Amino acid sequence: MLGALSLLGATLTLPGIAGIALPMGMAVDANVLIYERIKEELRGGRSLLSSLEAGFTRAFGTILDSHVTTLVAGILLYWLGSGPVKGFAVTLSIGVLTSLFSAILVTRLQIVTWLRRYKPKAIPL
Repeated sequence: MLGALSLLGATLTLPGIAGIALPMGMAVDANVLIYERIKEELRGGRSLLSSLEAGFTRAFGTILDSHVTTLVAGILLYWLGSGPVKGFAVTLSIGVLTSLFSAILVTRLQIVTWLRRYKPKAIPL
């Protein structure tokens, strides 16, 4: 996210910092949703790998919905706002996109890599 902001040459102001804080909270929320779905699947009697797959699949719709809604709000803020509001909208939009990418792809990659390397019998959730 900071790399994208530096590529755009964005100046970090107080509204920009607020635009960074909100997607960080959304990223935490996305991971909580994923792990709760995985726990539900494990309680339902599914195997470890099946629970992981179902957890990510079931959480994806909710995560995508919240991120797209926030992205639309960021686009509208940029379109209708001026000055600091545009700065907030830019950092918010970049943060939402990077949060969506990391919540779905990076988290899944890390969990699968951990499973392949250590082959645990259960996930410590």
